[in-house]
Formats: sequence, structure tokens, C-alpha cells
Amino acid sequence: MRRILPVILVSLMAAGANAQPSTPANYPGPQPLPMPPPIPAPQDIAYPGGTIQLTVDASQPAQGIMRVHEVIPVAKSGPMVLLYPRWLPGNHSPTGPISKFAGLVVHAGGAVVPWDRDTADVFAFHINVPDGAREVTLDFEYLSPVEDREGRVVSTDVMVNLEWNAVVLYPAGYFARRIPVQAEVKFPAGWQIGTALEGENGRFKTTTLETLVDSPLLAGKYFSRVDLDPGAKVPVHMDVVADRPNQLKISPEQLAPHKALVQQAYKLYGSHHYDHYDFLLGLSAHVSGEGLEHHQSSEDITTEKYFTHWDKSSTGRDLLAHEYTHSWNGKFRRPADLWTPNYNVPMRGSLLWVYEGQTQFWGFVLAARSGLWTKQQALDAFADQAAYYGTLAGRLWRPLEDTTLDPIIASRAPIPWRSYQRSEDYYNEGLLVWLDVDSLIREKTKGQKSLDDFARSFFGINDGSFVPVTYTFDDVVKALNAVMPYDWAGFLKARLALAPKPPLDGVTRGGYKLVYTDKPSERTQLNDSRRKQDSFSYSLGLTVDNKGRITDVAWDGPAFKAGLSLSNEIVAVNGVDYSADELKDAITDAKTDQAPIQLLIKRNNSFRTVPIPYHGGLRYPHLERVAGTPALLDALIAAKK
Repeated sequence: MRRILPVILVSLMAAGANAQPSTPANYPGPQPLPMPPPIPAPQDIAYPGGTIQLTVDASQPAQGIMRVHEVIPVAKSGPMVLLYPRWLPGNHSPTGPISKFAGLVVHAGGAVVPWDRDTADVFAFHINVPDGAREVTLDFEYLSPVEDREGRVVSTDVMVNLEWNAVVLYPAGYFARRIPVQAEVKFPAGWQIGTALEGENGRFKTTTLETLVDSPLLAGKYFSRVDLDPGAKVPVHMDVVADRPNQLKISPEQLAPHKALVQQAYKLYGSHHYDHYDFLLGLSAHVSGEGLEHHQSSEDITTEKYFTHWDKSSTGRDLLAHEYTHSWNGKFRRPADLWTPNYNVPMRGSLLWVYEGQTQFWGFVLAARSGLWTKQQALDAFADQAAYYGTLAGRLWRPLEDTTLDPIIASRAPIPWRSYQRSEDYYNEGLLVWLDVDSLIREKTKGQKSLDDFARSFFGINDGSFVPVTYTFDDVVKALNAVMPYDWAGFLKARLALAPKPPLDGVTRGGYKLVYTDKPSERTQLNDSRRKQDSFSYSLGLTVDNKGRITDVAWDGPAFKAGLSLSNEIVAVNGVDYSADELKDAITDAKTDQAPIQLLIKRNNSFRTVPIPYHGGLRYPHLERVAGTPALLDALIAAKK
């Protein structure tokens, strides 16, 4: 723990800083202590003990406590290491919820077996299997957060989103695909379960640890299952769990684009890599939001108003398209350095700009092609990204490629200067890179080829196969050259390196230009309403919540140069009590009034007046069609016939 030393003590320490040590001449100095016993490296051999039996009792979900009983058969006595999953697929980071793990008791041979947590790797537990023991039994709890400040809430009185990685320990020394597990879960009577796992009444067929962890559950009191591809040999369902029964109602007009999403994905990739697929769609105001990819399912936890306020939920409707795309890009085809043999070997995300960036691109495109978005909603989504990355100060010092380390660096924790520090920009700046690629191919081939051809040849191979195929940078370049010969290696490396030029070539080559008007798009309005904020990002360079607190400041923008930061509260605008409308009026009036906008700012218990000499008016981004140019962006987002 860091301590603040009294000034007098600090002075005394400084005074003695030059004193000569009285250490004997033959004293060698401190030496390192031995490390804990080594953790066996994973091997691609069958786990010799046999099938693990895993039972999770989630029958009292209101408390968020899941009680786990696990029986691990063993083939020999002696030292054994049990691992709690640390590096989680789709998280790209060592974020296994070990802090929520509690109550571990180990038995073997009819007696309690002591355990020792590894002091260098707290996700590892050392035990000693006694002579003659045939199995080790484990009992422990997973304690779900009950409010967001504690972490992701996954359990309420009517819904549970169970991720198996949170409720399992497994033996070190083996690939996850070589450890068999038979799992069972208990929920309250009457609840129904959505999952890609096969089984009945919460008891599932034996599968591998790899498949188990890749197959979460979404269960609840209010459940419905919708067939998105009726009559298909390979079924696709949407398993919907909601806070209340009325939230399950889906109109034919709402169902149609979800069905179209499946067909548009098939037309894009020309393949599938599952024998059935389940969208696990949670509609909740209480279970924390989630978008997490899996090979045969996806966790899509979103607003409880997804269907009941359909006209106001468009901004998040690319979620299902994004996570569905991951079945092809991320789960079937996977960057070589993101594939690991088990969940405690570090992942490396150097190709996240492909894994997530191109998935984000196809998420936008498939949302438009399926009708989850209108054409205008799709254009507004592209405009948002073009505006943000076209003005992002952090691009001047930090290359896009370096942001692939952000899941490890920041673990998605809040940061004070996002526009300067950058965050996981491989998603949306990656999207703009792939928009650039698509428009360049369309332009140079006169519309005969596009990134669709890359997707089909790269992600569409081995139709029906579940076995992951990894890829490298060179594989991506080779596949692009097969579509259209070009210096793709140089093209991509230039965009991954420091690139001061705004990444807008895909927009302009696509037949549009980025413009700003004083009217927000529908997307901006809906985002502001959902987040309970008002965005002035491209005028004053700040965002304000509905209580007047500043929640974001753009680096080098007018508000930044005036000395504002997060945690400041706007109390008054030009001497009048703060409201968003008052600030909008002040920004508009300042276009013809040369006096600065005066903001009364409160921070902690202090007040100060901050003048901002801004006179550019309200500015909200839009894409405007450039007459006489090929509409390549329109062609990209049009539904495939």
C-alpha cells in the first residue's frame, strides 16, 4: 500500500540519503527466493483421468450465488495443479473473474485435501492427491456482482447468463479440447434455457472443456425461442429471455430482418461452421450488457426495450450481426496468436484489427443488408466513425496497431483522456480500414470484385467444419491478392502505423463526403437519449450528462484549451442555469457574437467562470452524396440478391 510520509520524516530521510551503508564487505545483497512449483505446460494428449462431472446450482438466482460441485477423476497420486480460466476468448485479455471465486474446499480419499494458491499465478491452485484416490471433488461458489460497480451482473431473480469459465477448475497440463466434461445446471422450476449445448432439463451431453466454455447459457423465467431459418437442415434460433413477459412479443416486421440476417450471412460467406446456431438474446435493464462471440452461439444482452421500443433501438441493432460474423471470423478462422491450447496461456492480439475490425465492418454491412438498419441509419453509423477518427488527437502519436494491446493494458476500465490515449480503436478505425479496402477493390475492378470475394474465399472455406483454421498477416495479404493483385502488405502496414491523415478514403472513394450541420442525425439523438447525455464533440469538444457533468473532453478541442476536464460540472451558461438547450442556444448565438461563451464550472467545492472563444456553431456529422461519383458505399450496403 502506498503511504504518504510526513514532511518531517521525508526531510530526515533526505538528510541521510548520502550516508554510507554499514553493510559488511562480504554481504552479497538480497537474493531472489525460489519461485512456486512449475505449472505443467499444456500437451495435446487426452486427459488420462476421464470425464469431469460439473454441477452448477443456480436455483437461487436473486442472490447471484452459484454453487459448484465438481468431480475430477485422477489417474495417479501426487502433485496436481488446478486452473481457473484466466485468458478468456473474445475478451482478448486475462480477465477471468477470479475475484468472484470463493469457498473452495477439496476432498479426496474421504478426507479434506489442503490447497495452496500459486503466489505467482493466482489463477492456479496446487494440491497433493493422496495415494489410492480415484477422484478429487471440489466445492466452491461463484459470486456474481449484484450491481455494475462490482463488475458484470449476470444473475437476477428472473434471468441468468451463465458462462462456464466462471464456474470451473480444470487440470493443468492438457489442451482444453482433450479434457472431457459432463455438465449439469439447476435453475428455478419453470425456467427455460437457451444454449448451443445438447441435452435436456439442464443435463448436457459430454463434450470437451473447449466446447463447454464456448457454449454459455441464457436462462430465465420469461423465455421464447424463435426459428430464424424455418425448414433448414442446419437450424438457427433466437433464444430470447426478458425481464418481463411483454418484452418477448415480436412483430412480423421486427422478425423479418433477423431472418434476413441469416440469409445475408450465408450469401456473403457461402458456408457455415456449426450444426446449429443460437442467438442468446437477453433483454434486461438489470443483467449487464454483453456482446460475446462463440462458435455455435452468441451472447447478445441488450436493452429490455429492444422490441417494445423498436423505433428507438436502431443504434444497437448491429450487435447480432457483429457477433454472428464472429462464427466465421474469430471462432472458425482465428488469428494464430489469439489461438491458445487452454485458458491460462497468454493470448496475443496483433491481428485484432482483422478479428474485430473486419467483423465490425461486416456487422455494419449485414445490419444494413438485412434491414436491421435502413440505408440512412447505416450511412449515419459510418458518418459517426469517420468524424470520430477524422478528428482523433491520439492518432498523431499512437499507431492503430498498438491499440490491439488495449484489452491487456486497460481491461476496458475508464480512462481520463480517451481521445488522446486511444482505446480499442482496432474495432472502428479497423472498420474504416476495411471500408477503404472494399472501395479500392470496387474502384479498380470497376465493380466486378469487392471485399465480399475476400470474405467468401477466406472465411467460407471448409463448409460445415468446426475445426478452427488460424491465419497470419501474410495469409490475409495472400487472400487479398487472390481477389485483386495489389501491394496489400504496404497498404495495410501504412494504415496500422502512425497515419496522421484522417482515414476517410473509404468514404470519399465510396461516393460520399463527411459534412457537419447544426442538426443531429437520428443516430446521434438516440445515442444521446440512451446514454442520458448531450454531445457537443465537434463544436465545443465535450459531452455533458443530463445533470450537467462533463463526461468527455476532446483533446485539443475548445473545451480542452479552456482548461476543462472530466468531473467538471457546468452550473450556468452565460449567467443562466445550465440546461442542454441553453448551451445549444449559446453555441448558436456565438456564431454572430464575438464574445466567448461563459461557463460557470463547479469542481469539488470550488466555482470558476471559464470563457470559451468558440464561434463555429453546432456541428453534427453526416455523409453527403457527391454527385457524379460512383456510389460504391451504396453498393456495399445493398442487400445481396
